[in-house]
Amino acid sequence: MSSRAIPLSVLDLCPVPQGSTPAQALHNALSLARHVEAIGYKRYWVAEHHNMTGIASAATSVVMGYLAGGTQTLRIGSGGIMLPNHAPLQIAEQFGTLESLYPGRIDLGLGRAPGTDQATAQALRHGRGDGSDFPQMLDELRRLFAEPKPGQRLRAVPGAGLAVPIWLLGSSTFSAQLAGQLGLPFAFAGQFSPDYLHAALSAYRDSFQPSAELEKPHAMLGINAYVAESREQAHFLASSHQQAFLNLIRGTPGPMPPPVEDMSELWLPHEKHQVMSTLAGTLIGDEQAVAEQLADLLERTGANELIVSSSIFDQSLRKDSYSRLIQAARSVGSDV
Repeated sequence: MSSRAIPLSVLDLCPVPQGSTPAQALHNALSLARHVEAIGYKRYWVAEHHNMTGIASAATSVVMGYLAGGTQTLRIGSGGIMLPNHAPLQIAEQFGTLESLYPGRIDLGLGRAPGTDQATAQALRHGRGDGSDFPQMLDELRRLFAEPKPGQRLRAVPGAGLAVPIWLLGSSTFSAQLAGQLGLPFAFAGQFSPDYLHAALSAYRDSFQPSAELEKPHAMLGINAYVAESREQAHFLASSHQQAFLNLIRGTPGPMPPPVEDMSELWLPHEKHQVMSTLAGTLIGDEQAVAEQLADLLERTGANELIVSSSIFDQSLRKDSYSRLIQAARSVGSDV
């Protein structure tokens, strides 16, 4: 087993279970954040998605403020803000405000996908484009965070001069190469794009140029994890996420379904293949099995950090899964 130290963090889409509400999902997020803070997790990131009844984190920076205000040591971040949905000045002001209120605890993870369907993206962007100008928007945002120059007319207040760490997020090689060229940290969405994992990490490391932010590449890997008392229980818990993704590919997204003992009657063979291929690489099982999977994952990827999504229907079992995961990580020598 690998004994290389690696921090663990949480990626939360603020899932709305069937029979619950977005308000309860947000309260669940704070409860989970406090739990993982107490047991040693490093970051807690929430993701921007829109027009999805099963996800409550659309107003990402607002949710971050709620989580930061209710915790003490966790780094609170976006995983991510979909920059083409926003004016860079607005994001600089929002994250400058968060950094001013919670100094040294805010991360700005940026993506270029819409985080929604095409019609909703159009409503958000009002003809601003398809995200192809992401590099230019990123450059504008970084200039707004820099120390103001004499005579500079456009300033982010608060925001200008604040060292808010910027991460680029990606599920392919585009943002990986851009992050490398700019010398920024990179987070790969392995939780839903495992096929591009090694290509993206290689592109990032091969293109990396040292910067004021980083001397060497720093890659964080997103992964799904379900850890329980037994392998059977872990697979049972994972079935909620499998059902949710099945509904998504069928074009019928909704609140997170309760888990089921057997998925075989719920999907067709080609649907099963698509779901399981997308979710390949998930850490699943009891603590011993997950420790072995984790050691293998770190050996294969060389990731510097892991950020973990566990979409579990029952809040208490979700907390338990994160508790068991950190114990599994510690058993392979992870510094968490």
